[in-house]
Amino acid sequence: MRPTRILLGWLLSWSGLGLAASFQESLRPFWVIVGLLLAGLFVLDAFRLITAGPLRVERVLPSRFALGVAQEVSLVIHNPGRVTARVELFDGIPATAVTTAFPWWGTIPGGGQSSLNYSVRLLRRGRAEFAPTHVLRVSPFGCWGLALRSGLEEAVPVFPDYEPVLHYALLALANREQQMGIQQRQRKGVSREFHQLRDYQEGDLLSQVDWKATSRRRSLVSREFREQRDQNIIFMIDAGRRMRAMDGDLPQFDHCLNAVLLLCYIALRQGDNVGVSAFGGVEKWLPPVKGPRAMTTLLHHLHDYETTPNPSDFSEAAGLILVRQRKRSLLVLLTNLRGEDGADVLLAVQTLRQRHVVILATLRERSVEQLRGKPVETFDDSVLFGASQLYMEERSALLERVRAAGAMVVDTVASDLPVALANAYLEVKRSGRL
Repeated sequence: MRPTRILLGWLLSWSGLGLAASFQESLRPFWVIVGLLLAGLFVLDAFRLITAGPLRVERVLPSRFALGVAQEVSLVIHNPGRVTARVELFDGIPATAVTTAFPWWGTIPGGGQSSLNYSVRLLRRGRAEFAPTHVLRVSPFGCWGLALRSGLEEAVPVFPDYEPVLHYALLALANREQQMGIQQRQRKGVSREFHQLRDYQEGDLLSQVDWKATSRRRSLVSREFREQRDQNIIFMIDAGRRMRAMDGDLPQFDHCLNAVLLLCYIALRQGDNVGVSAFGGVEKWLPPVKGPRAMTTLLHHLHDYETTPNPSDFSEAAGLILVRQRKRSLLVLLTNLRGEDGADVLLAVQTLRQRHVVILATLRERSVEQLRGKPVETFDDSVLFGASQLYMEERSALLERVRAAGAMVVDTVASDLPVALANAYLEVKRSGRL
């Protein structure tokens, strides 16, 4: 229990009265009487606060959080006593959470309850720990505050943001993939497999007409094709120190995971198998999965991926993939390349290209691009501009060498990565390279 500003204000006023009484003797009896009244008030107020009965707080959490997405948490404060309680409340949110709801002031009627709903964003994946709620109850006369903690310690998983996946699913149901920028072009013969026969429709190519079936039915019959299925897509995710670069509220690593989720959904919808590998100070491996429950498996596998302060060894990662995945696959390598990575990355790409098709997806850093677009007005500005220009030139030269080694390159900012990666995957499927 601690004094409030009201109590300290009364004591300060009483002290001022005592100072005046030291100069004017007629005020001394009044000063003593006021002191006794204040002391009685303080004791009575403290007694009523102590005997008021404890408050009880219940928290209702979502079953899971999506990284960086605001979701609602509910608090119910129960007051079993007869006296109305005035409280200041602060929930035990994780250190990486962001909310503007606290501190919260309110009153809870005697024998009743009050509810509080607030939005919170969690900025770190994995297991988020919510501590008991901090409650400061103020005494009836406002002289004392009693601090207590109520509620339970609770944990909730924080998954990568799968909202783009759900958005894509809704658009796909209405055949509106192009609204997201995902392009569905005319398939080429080498990437197709026979699906079924159907009646000829206006616009079908003559090469689609099945002349034997047409002669039997005496009406035009077309062959319908679909993309090849049961192919393997393996994501190689760089979890090294480079991926800790921030882009907005989230590190580039989390933007990569969001893009991976979208492409996983598309690949599974195409009938392909999806696997995940991580390297760069952490070694994780999920063999290719397929089927209606595969997205749930992938979400639970990815939700606790974390970056490390270690450098990334691309050659070692390539060697591990060749051991783990012997069947020809599409390998999607997600990282943040710089010029000094040249020799290691080229060796890894050349090693992987012996057996697999490779897409190298690398994220550009917005901070560097902003430096290149900033007006040069001082000597320091010119040094920063020159450094950023050199950085981008070395990086562009490295990406050209990667393309020459036979890999497809996706070079974009974090916000554009999901759609760019989806289009690259569909291009590989159409080309029949896999």
